[in-house]
Amino acid sequence: MHFRTVTAKSILNKTAIPGFTYCLNPYMGCQHGCRYCYATLITKRFSPRSEPWGRFVDVKINAPTLLEKALKRAKRGVVYLSSITDPYQPAEKKYGLTRKSLKLLLARQFPVNIQTKSSLVLRDLDLIKEFDDIEIGVSVTTHGEKMRKLFEPGAPPIASRISTLERLHSAGITTYAFIAPMLPLDPPKLVALLAKVADCILIDRLNYVGRTKHLYKKHGLERYLSEAYFEETARTIKALGHMRNIRVEAVF
Repeated sequence: MHFRTVTAKSILNKTAIPGFTYCLNPYMGCQHGCRYCYATLITKRFSPRSEPWGRFVDVKINAPTLLEKALKRAKRGVVYLSSITDPYQPAEKKYGLTRKSLKLLLARQFPVNIQTKSSLVLRDLDLIKEFDDIEIGVSVTTHGEKMRKLFEPGAPPIASRISTLERLHSAGITTYAFIAPMLPLDPPKLVALLAKVADCILIDRLNYVGRTKHLYKKHGLERYLSEAYFEETARTIKALGHMRNIRVEAVF
């Protein structure tokens, strides 16, 4: 793994992602190395690297300083952590940029929405509990380890993500499970895992099929790339969620 400290020009950036005003990415690149990740395209544009995706991280070492200045003039709005990287990837243990950013956002009580795959978010429960308006989503893209290892080789196990949601939910934090992208999965098994640990379930399809089509073909999974699969599975998850009294929304 290659880490490089960089000096960013901005850190609190306006975003067109529905429901959010700003995005905040303390890192560029991600150690999880998910095969489907769209962020590879953005990273190559702004930070060309020779290392394969998942083997490098740019650490925006001046992120807290930039954020402190930006918050003095920024209008109140929802801050999304993060849009092109996991804010709690292993690098966060060493550099702590996400925690430092949360402290600054908390001081001004900016609404925050965190999305991660990592249990490291639990480290910051002391700060998270102090926000007036915060939601935390954990990406759970499939129900078991076979698919997780194939498509998300460096990401935490599914059981760890479910446990993280459970801890957050038990602490009174508004949580959501993000089935994004929807990988090959068993709807009843996945909904059973999520029903008691999330306030809602959001679903998104696999948007960059070309990035992983060879994996689907190699492992005989082509049928999971069809539009019919995404539509039918989303309907099934919605129905199962309704039966368990949990809200389910498809965002594709």
